[in-house]
Amino acid sequence: MKIISVVGARPNFMKIAPIIKEFSKYIKKGYNLEHSLVHTGQHYSPIMSEMLFQQLGLPEPDINLGIGSGSHGEQTGKIIIEFEKVLQEYNPDLIIVVGDVNSTIACALDAKKLGIKVAHIEAGLRSFDMDMPEEINRILTDAISDFLFITEKSAITNLSNEGVSQEKIHFVGNVMIDTLLSHLEKAKEKNMTKELGLISNEYVVVTLHRPSNVDNECSLESIGNVLAEISKNKTIVFPVHPRTRNKINEYNLDGLFSKENNILLTDPLPYLEFINIISSSYAVLTDSGGLQEETTVMGIPCLTLRENTERPSTINDGTNILVGLSPSNILNTYNQIDKSIKRKIPEKWDGKSAGRIVKIILEKFSVTTT
Repeated sequence: MKIISVVGARPNFMKIAPIIKEFSKYIKKGYNLEHSLVHTGQHYSPIMSEMLFQQLGLPEPDINLGIGSGSHGEQTGKIIIEFEKVLQEYNPDLIIVVGDVNSTIACALDAKKLGIKVAHIEAGLRSFDMDMPEEINRILTDAISDFLFITEKSAITNLSNEGVSQEKIHFVGNVMIDTLLSHLEKAKEKNMTKELGLISNEYVVVTLHRPSNVDNECSLESIGNVLAEISKNKTIVFPVHPRTRNKINEYNLDGLFSKENNILLTDPLPYLEFINIISSSYAVLTDSGGLQEETTVMGIPCLTLRENTERPSTINDGTNILVGLSPSNILNTYNQIDKSIKRKIPEKWDGKSAGRIVKIILEKFSVTTT
C-alpha cells in the first residue's frame, strides 16, 4: 500500500507527526506499506517549518512543493497544479490530509479527481461561520473524503446533517493531543520563563492571527487596549504571527503593543518553547483553534477572542471560554477566572489517536506483512 501524507502549515506538523511514527512501527514489522511525506511549503520560515520537523522528530519531507504565501486563490491554485504532478508520479492508494488550511482542500481535490482515496484527520468540526476560510476548507474536504477521522462527538452530528455516511466516520480522538502528551515533559525542560524574565503564573500568553481580529484597525486597537488593561497586573507575552506584526506596524500601534505597556512581543516560538510558556502561564487569550485544545489538556484557562468555535468540547469539558470581541466582556471574564475549577479532558484525548487511525486504515485496505 502506498500512502502520501500532506503538511502545509504549522498546525499540520503537530497533527501528522504521531501518524508518521505509527506507520513507521508497522513498516518495521514488515507490513507491505510505503509512506511518503509531502510538504506544500505553505509555511516556509525556519521556525514555522524546519525547526518544527526537528523538534517533533519528523523525517525530512520526500517532496517540498515550495509554494509559499499568496492570496487564497493563488496559493490553492499553485498547490493543485504541483501536487497533481506528485500524485501522477507516485500513484498512491491513499492520501492523508489534516486540519483546514488551503493545502488540505487543494490536495484532497487533486486526489479525488484522480480516483485516489482521501482520509481527512480532524474532520467534522464546524464554526458555522462561512466568513472563515477555514470553514469553507473543512466543509469541502469532508464532502469528498472517504475516511473522516473525528476528534469529538459534535462532529458526528455535523457530518450526519451534511449527509455523510456513518460508515465513513471514525471517532478516534485528537492527534494534536498525542503530540502534546508525548512532548510535554521535554517542553517543560525548556525554561522559557527564565529566558524571557517571567515568573510562573504571573503572565498571560496571547496569540492573534485571524483576519477578523488583525486586519481591521479598530479591532486590533481594541484588543490592544484590553491587553494594556490586563498588563497592569500580569505581564503579557505575545508571540507575534508575521501577518499580525505587519498589521501592528501598518496601523501605527507599536506604542500600544509595547514594553511600556508590559506587553512582551516575541517572534513566533518553536513548538517546545511555545508549549513551555503556555504550561506555566496564568491564562491564554487567543483566536487559535488548536490552542483551545492544548490549554484544555494542560488545565490552563483559555479566553477565545472569537464569536464562535468549531471545538465545543473545549468549552463543554475543558477550560475554554468563548468571550467574543467586546472589551468589557473580555475583561469581565478575565477578572472572574477561577483556576480551582477542575474540568475534564474530552473523550479519547488520551495520546492514542494515531494508533486508532493507522489501525483502521490498514484494516480497511487489508494491509498485512509481506
